[in-house]
Amino acid sequence: MAARSGSSTPDADMRIVVLHGKDAFLRLERGRQLEAALQKSFGGLDRADLDGASASLSDVLDGLRTPGLFAPHKLVVLENADAFMGAEDRRRAMEGYAAAPAPEATLLMRTAGTWRPGNFDKLVAKVGAVIKCESHSLEEAMHWCGGRAAKRHQARMEPAAIQLLVEKIGPDLGRLDAELGKLAAAAARPGVAETVITRAVVQEFTGLSREEQAWEIQGPVVQGDASGALRKLDELLRVSRVPEVMIGWSLVDLARKVHDASCLLAQGEGEGSVAKTLKLWGPSAASVVRAGTRLQPHAAATVFRMAVETDRATKPGTAPAPARAFE
Repeated sequence: MAARSGSSTPDADMRIVVLHGKDAFLRLERGRQLEAALQKSFGGLDRADLDGASASLSDVLDGLRTPGLFAPHKLVVLENADAFMGAEDRRRAMEGYAAAPAPEATLLMRTAGTWRPGNFDKLVAKVGAVIKCESHSLEEAMHWCGGRAAKRHQARMEPAAIQLLVEKIGPDLGRLDAELGKLAAAAARPGVAETVITRAVVQEFTGLSREEQAWEIQGPVVQGDASGALRKLDELLRVSRVPEVMIGWSLVDLARKVHDASCLLAQGEGEGSVAKTLKLWGPSAASVVRAGTRLQPHAAATVFRMAVETDRATKPGTAPAPARAFE
């Protein structure tokens, strides 16, 4: 069998497939592709799932070498494969198996942890593939969205819609796929043969981008809600994965606006004039102006300076923990 080391899509001829990397969606998707290919090629499949953190060597080898009861081919899925392969005796035994794998079984190994290449990978390349599942670039994610929308969700996406979606969501394929399903459903029209996802549909039905989310920290901060600000900071960093640089810029921008409002108010400007001069609008305008009335210019300047220094400290990595610096 020809080597498959460069392959990124599993097929039915592969007897061992290793999927490693941080992209959970890609690991699952490649696994589904392999299972579908085996089902189509053999007309039936027995599947056994094992956890590499607790499975023994005999569990894996017996599962591969024991014929399936109800189907002509067997798929053994070994999750946490890095934990299983961490023991030297298991690695050597699996190298022996990879040199002559059972023809009636396929081994799928998956791991999100560190995968250390070695002789096992070279042997696998002769009978299957070792596939790295890593996050796509923004350009790759945009290309993927167009194909995925058509193939999986039976919808065509306008280029502008693809660009906006990736700008809002980022290159996480799992989140993008979930959004594509929602957008395709929203764009479908009764009696219209083709479903088209436009930029307007994305704008209406997709949440805030990470850049837009970063501005949400300003609300609780300017209102003096310390606990609310800390909760929002944790949400932005841990859940939404908003880049630290965007949060830093948002805090500096807020401190600057409050400082400018305080100075203008101290010079006798009216609140409406201050909002107009600083180009403030919406509910945040009143909050910024109120903060400017509470802080004297020298105090507002101190806050502004602290925000700038904190932001500057996090950029070159001099702050040991940017989240704590922001707090």
